[in-house]
Parts: sequence; C-alpha cells; structure tokens
Amino acid sequence: MVTTSCTGKNSGFTPAEPTGVDSVLTPEIMWRLGRIGEFKVSPDKQTIVFTIKYTDIEADKNYVDIYTVPAAGGEITRLTNSADAKSQVGWRPDGQKITYLSSKRKNMQLWEMNPDGSEAHVVYNIKGDVKAYRYAPDMTHLLYVQRVKLDQNIKDLYPDLPKANARIETDLMYRHWNEWSDYSYNHVFVIGYKDGKTVGASTDIMDGERFHSPLMPFGGIEQIEWTADSKAVAYTCKKLVGKASALSTNSDIYLYSLADSTTRNLTEPNAGYDTNPSFSADGRFMMWLSMIHDGFESDKNRLMLMDLQSGQRRDLTAYADLTVASYCLADDARTAWFIANDKGTDCLYSVDIESGKIKQLSKGLFDYTAIEDGGNSLIASRMSMCAPDEIFAVDKSTGEAVNLSNVNAKALEHIQMGRMEQRWINTTDEKQMHTWVIYPPDFDPKKKYPALLYCQGGPQSTVSQFWSLRWNFQLMAANGYIVVAPNRRGLPGFGQEWNDQISGDYGGQCMLDYLSAIDSLKAEPYIDENRLGAVGASFGGYSVMWLAGNHEKRFKAFIAHCGIFNFDIMNVTTEELFFEQWDMKGMFWEYDNEAAMKSFAQSPHLFVNKWDTPILVIHGEQDFRIPYTQGMAAFNTAVMKDIPAEFLYFPDECHWVLRPQNSILWHREFYKWLDKWLK
Repeated sequence: MVTTSCTGKNSGFTPAEPTGVDSVLTPEIMWRLGRIGEFKVSPDKQTIVFTIKYTDIEADKNYVDIYTVPAAGGEITRLTNSADAKSQVGWRPDGQKITYLSSKRKNMQLWEMNPDGSEAHVVYNIKGDVKAYRYAPDMTHLLYVQRVKLDQNIKDLYPDLPKANARIETDLMYRHWNEWSDYSYNHVFVIGYKDGKTVGASTDIMDGERFHSPLMPFGGIEQIEWTADSKAVAYTCKKLVGKASALSTNSDIYLYSLADSTTRNLTEPNAGYDTNPSFSADGRFMMWLSMIHDGFESDKNRLMLMDLQSGQRRDLTAYADLTVASYCLADDARTAWFIANDKGTDCLYSVDIESGKIKQLSKGLFDYTAIEDGGNSLIASRMSMCAPDEIFAVDKSTGEAVNLSNVNAKALEHIQMGRMEQRWINTTDEKQMHTWVIYPPDFDPKKKYPALLYCQGGPQSTVSQFWSLRWNFQLMAANGYIVVAPNRRGLPGFGQEWNDQISGDYGGQCMLDYLSAIDSLKAEPYIDENRLGAVGASFGGYSVMWLAGNHEKRFKAFIAHCGIFNFDIMNVTTEELFFEQWDMKGMFWEYDNEAAMKSFAQSPHLFVNKWDTPILVIHGEQDFRIPYTQGMAAFNTAVMKDIPAEFLYFPDECHWVLRPQNSILWHREFYKWLDKWLK
C-alpha cells in the first residue's frame, strides 16, 4: 500500500521522526504521531473519508485535515491543508459531496466539497456555531444543532451594570464537567435543502425547551437521526432541568414529525439512559442503546430493537453478559455489529436480528473503537497499547483485518515497544482477576526493576488495549518501569456482577484486588519490592489516596491525578449528583442509611493519620467533576504532616490534560517524581 507523504506549514503536519533503530517512546514522539479522528464510508461503499490530527508542539496547537482512502485499500489522498478547525466529516446521501464542519469563516459552519477536495463552499452560514448536522435521506432537508439562549444572565437582569461580573444560581447543573452554563441549550433545527444550499427558514424542533439534544457534555450527532422516509427526526434528550437533571440519567428518544410538528416519546417506559437511535433502510425498525436503571451511568448498555409498526421491543443482548459501547446496523437490517469489552479488549460482535444469535468476530490484543458497514467488509478503527487508532477493513465472517490507513506505521516501526502479557491473579475472595503486565523494552529477567501499580479511573472503565496521551503504558515501560494494570472489581468486560460490585464499596474488595495484583507481581525475582509506586487518575486518584493510608509500607511513591480526597465534600460539589447517589448509596447526612455510612467511612481523608509516603498530587482548575480543591486538600494535608509532596496545578485544564505543552510538562514531572523516589 502506498500513502502520500504530504507536508504543509499551514496545517502543522509534523509526523514523528524517530532518530534511529533504538528509539523508545517519548512524550514528544507520542504527541507528533498522527491521530485518526472521525471516518465515514461513502454511500457506494467505495471510499472512506476521515480526519488526521497532528500537533505542532512548539505552537501548542493541534491541526486537523481531511483525507480519503479507497475502501479496498490503496493510496491516501489529502483533501485539505489549512489551519481551520474541522470536524464531523461525512458524505451527502447521494455520495456526490463530502460534508464537514469548518471554522474557516471564524464560526463552525457546514461545508461541502467534491470528493477530490475541490469547490468547497458553505451550505448555510448562520450566526454562531453549528455543533452537528445530518442530511435527510431524500436530501430535501437537513438538520443542525445550535446553542439557543433561554436563561437570563447577570447582564440581562441588570443592564445598567455592564461591568458587573457575577452569577446568580437558583438550581443545580450550573456547571458540567469543565464548563459553566452559558445559559444556552443544544437545540435541533430543521431547514430545507436543495442543490448545495439551504432553502427557506429553519425550525427549532425544541422551541422554548430548556433541555439539551445532544446530551451534554459529550453527546454528538450519533444521538440524532432521520427516519428512513425523511419525514421525522429522532433525537436523544433528557427532559429534566436543575436538581431533577442532576439526580437522574433518564434520557429518552423523541420523534418529531415534520408534517404536523408533533413530538412523541418512543422510549418512555424505560427509566435509564436511552440514546443513539438508528433506523433500518425500509423504515420498519429503530435500534438504540438503553440502560435500565435511573441514576446508574455504568449499567449494562443493551442493544434494543423496536418494530415501529407493532411497537414490539426486543433486547438483542438480553442473553449476553456484555455492555455495548457502539453499534451499526446493516443496510438490509438482517445483522447488526457492535463493540463490547471482553476480558480486557474491546471486541467486535455480530448479532443476527431474526434469531438473536451473537458471534464474536475479533480476537487479539487490540481495541476496536468505531465501526461502519462497508458493504463487503466492516470498516473500523482500532488501537492497541502499542499504536494509536488506524482504520481497518474487517472481514464480516472471519474477523480478519487489513490496515487501510497506516498513518503511523513508518514512525512506529523503529520504536521499541515493551512486551505485554495477560495474567490471571487470585483475589482474596477466590476469584480470578485479569491483569496486564507491561515490561520495559530490552527487558532482562536477570535484572531488578521498579514497578508501578496502575489504578484505573471510571470507576467503571476497563483497563483495555487503549492508547493514551497521558496514561500510556508503553511510555511508562520506556522509562524503565514494569507496569501492573489490574482489571479490579468494578470494571466492565468480566460480567455485570463483577462490574457492579464496586458501587457502595470503594474501599473494599476493589482495593484488596489492587493489593493482590501488586503482591503477586512483586514476588517475581525481576521486580524490586522496595521500589514500588502507585499511580492513577479520577477513581484511580482516589485509589492512590486511599492506598496512601492503607498500603502497609508496600509503596515508596504515589501520584494521584484529579482524585477524590474527601467524600463528604465531593458528594455535594460534583455536578452529576446521580453518580454520587448511586455509588455512595445515598448522601453523607443520611445517618440512618447503613449502606451510605459504610461508603462514606471509606473516604481517604479518614486515613491520613497513617500517611507516610511521598505523594505528587495533580489537578486542573477546570475540573468540575472532581473539583480541584480535592487535590489541594490532599497536598496541604501531606505538607502539614511533613510528608514529601508536590502539587502540580493546571489553571486551564479540566479532568484531563489536553494542551500539548501542558501534557509534556505533566509527563516530565510525572517521571521526575517517580525517578526521585524509585530509582
């Protein structure tokens, strides 16, 4: 396969160039690798359009451009070379145009261009940003998502005080993940379309409603879809506000009719999440994802099917102990494919619609991340601990896959990666726990190595074959550490019972699982049991802080990123309170609630009398899921107790570290701290 080798100063295309055969992974190389983004298969199944993001570290900027590759394999063609932001690449339903969002005219607008990249033009230039879009199948209309201001801010209330800077809040959900409410809501609009341009006036199909579609903060166009006949729009929405929204996950799928402007709820009986609708080409079926329990964001995600004529509903995954991450429906509606984790890898599955028979297609050490029906094959993106996402053609019968994009093949072929293996470790309650072990490049079993216990976040998020710009196991191994990464209690992919066991028991069996993992590995002759560290973020950060008071001298260094230190304060300062309600089994003042009192008794701040180990605490000010004062409190406590400690604080980062130079700084401080105490 031949790929183009393009360079362009406008786009910041700067692929990694290892210096020699013996190169090992570094943060700088990792950030210079290309990152596959969205991809879409053309209606005729012949061509794939996709984006690649590259980073200019010196400019501290990311650049995205649009590419195509034949679905049968072949040369990659670059279509754009510009510094404007680009997202949501796709195809017009007739396949004659590539569609995408671009900031070329300052605001994000919907653009079209020919499949060769020529004749790019704006479809509809509106005031403000277009957040997402979809064309109706018959191309007589398109829908788009835009923010609509419905609430008053301080300047609306007091126009005579234009320099006043304040907020007045009367209900919850005034901030979410990393953004304060801007008094606006995601709304879906429908407008006529003909010959590359919009026609007539647009209609807000959620006019006056103080709700979001797609859901905030991470929902995208996958939550909105046209019916096959182009006569209606299905959209995902949680029609709750304030406190009710903060305490519930009950989203539904609503169907808006263009003919009479009426809306009906298609999933009203279900109390939990209902998201991501799609329709069969003949218009008979709707498929979607659904969780049963209200308030439980990590419930089993079921693949549901509704006969729109009879109203009959079926759970296609009822007899599979799997939770579905994403799916696609075949054009003939006889088969659906989905991604679900199985024992530490995100695998591809097929399900026969008529019989309900499920078959696992993929086997191997990699994670599938997105799928589309490519006709003769599936088109999918997948990653591993050794490489970021690439686009593959996957045989629908055998699961055999061929790399179509090979964006990073040249850069990675001269980077030495550490060997990884899977182990099954006995737990204290006589279970078998899956654990990844990653060894340094050129590992020598005759030598002694320091080791890191990796504590996963989520809390229900599998330790799988992911490639991360922050928690990158190969980068840890390249710095001379053996990584021990257990799939402890509370992680999906090992059955719903294993997944659910963590709720109400944060300091219980899951922590014993961590200790079982490190105790098992430290017995190996090549691990120095006097040079053990524990690291993690989010629930992993909480885990590190809890272990700091309960590790019984096992560890010599800790790193806790955006971790929970004090459950009582976390309970009422996070934003999605349903999460706290479910996992803590109640609120901290419910003294007659035995389950809640047990949960709150597991807070790390209650064990600081036993803290005695150096700790690096990291937090971002824009983290509203776990407010940064949690990290500050942990650091201040360590200093007050004369424990060696550092606080790495990012004023412009959130629950993650997203800016390139901030990330590289994060890595430098991360390894400097570990090397200081473990080497």
